[in-house]
Amino acid sequence: MATESAQERWRRLFHAAPIRPGKFDTMSGIPLAPVYGPSDAEFPGVYPYTRGVHSSMYRTKLWTMRMFAGFGTATDTNKRFREIIRSGGTGLSTAFDMPTLLGLDSDDPMSLGEVGRCGVAIDSLADVRDLFAGIDLSTITTSMTINSPAAVMLALFVAQAEESGVARERLGGTLQNDILKEYQAQKEFVFPPRQSMRLVRDTIAFTAAEMPKWNSISVSGYHIREAGSTAAEELAFTLANGFAYVELARQAGLGVDAVAPRLSFFFNAHIDFFEEIAKYRAARRIWAKWMREHYGATDERSWQLRFHTQTAGVSLTAQQPEINIARTAIEALAGVLGGTQSLHTNSMDEALALPSEKAARIALRTQQIIAHETNVTNVADPLGGSWFVEELTDEMEREAEVIFAQIAKMGEGSMLEGCVRGIEENWFQGRIADSAYALERSFNSGERVIVGVNAFLEGNDEDDMATLRITNEDERKQLSRLEKVRHDRDGERVTLALERLGREASDPDLNLMPALIDAAKAYATVGEMMTALVGVFGRHVEVPSL
Repeated sequence: MATESAQERWRRLFHAAPIRPGKFDTMSGIPLAPVYGPSDAEFPGVYPYTRGVHSSMYRTKLWTMRMFAGFGTATDTNKRFREIIRSGGTGLSTAFDMPTLLGLDSDDPMSLGEVGRCGVAIDSLADVRDLFAGIDLSTITTSMTINSPAAVMLALFVAQAEESGVARERLGGTLQNDILKEYQAQKEFVFPPRQSMRLVRDTIAFTAAEMPKWNSISVSGYHIREAGSTAAEELAFTLANGFAYVELARQAGLGVDAVAPRLSFFFNAHIDFFEEIAKYRAARRIWAKWMREHYGATDERSWQLRFHTQTAGVSLTAQQPEINIARTAIEALAGVLGGTQSLHTNSMDEALALPSEKAARIALRTQQIIAHETNVTNVADPLGGSWFVEELTDEMEREAEVIFAQIAKMGEGSMLEGCVRGIEENWFQGRIADSAYALERSFNSGERVIVGVNAFLEGNDEDDMATLRITNEDERKQLSRLEKVRHDRDGERVTLALERLGREASDPDLNLMPALIDAAKAYATVGEMMTALVGVFGRHVEVPSL
């Protein structure tokens, strides 16, 4: 049998896909082909997927418009979720407040003044019930941006879904659960790195066995870039972490093809338009090659890097905040032209406060304009073949491979060990700090122009934007809610569930998810479950480089 060419394979896949209804030409009526390039070119939907993971890309299905939201109490955020759905959002992404991200209850002394401020406060199953009240979790996908307490939050989510009649195997969504990047960039860690990786392993194994529609990790470059890395470092560190999680799953007895299709990625869409597009194209190609050639994956889904994109928070300015709408639109367009599967657009007021309802709606409308008015969705990888974009893509891949070699050397051939040692030796942290310093110097010197910050300052004295305000009353409501939960629950059941959790945490061969779900259903709080684990795992204290 003759070998199928890339073009023949693309045609077969393309014609097998149900095309999204609508006109696929220009506004002037000029007919468009679904993809352009010579007969021997790479094609979307065909290894190594430089041009996209799906043969017809957005002609078949638009990206998920997954808007990130969370503030105040669970009831407050539920109202925002419903508004997002009413406005046309097709996926939910939950932002948690700082105490929750650090595994603290709202009544912990360390939580004072932070409850509900930068996200939603979640203490127990009662809060998760309020968070998703009236939302059918079997029909809408849910992303949860949480890392160190990720296993705890997954347990609460599963418990709430089952309580409302939705079986765990029907749940679709993503748990961020990327603890490596926390030590590298975001710093919201609790346990030491190696103990944290045990929890990641347990969530990978649990979801692989019991939640077929769930992505157990969203390997996240976003926070690496927000911390100040270059685009090439974001690309390389993120994919290296992805390789590390594949090796971690292997250690748990899971084959690469059981794990890789369930990993998703999360990239930044920064303001350097073409560099971002090249980054996404290079990411797909690198992942495909490493999965097939290095890790021996045979399932094509393992080769396909799927990713969510969020526009760059650090590119937004408090000065002249309305012009952030333009920045976000440019960054979102880069994500779409780069082939993202999911997109969040930041709101114009996020340098000042959590987004207001109006600002969040404008951010969503920005995506809808790109999707429905610009016609950029009609052709897959429309910038493919550009000498500039192709060279940038190649250069991104070359720079990433240099970094991979350095990480592998630290791990004596293991990317997993290299990533952990790189964290323990502050190698990642030092690279990001150096890049952030160089970038900041370029702003301060005026070498890089930031409109409204170091140039074009007219309008900076205007201050008429209404912003969302989280009050002390919101914190009092949450504390009252938590007090009621503690009063109403079965204290003995909670004690037994937490004792089981601590006991099983002492055995590295046991999967902790069943014990966590049991504790969640008993109404143990996030802080109580995390404290039980700290008693076994200990706490991580970062030693800064001098």
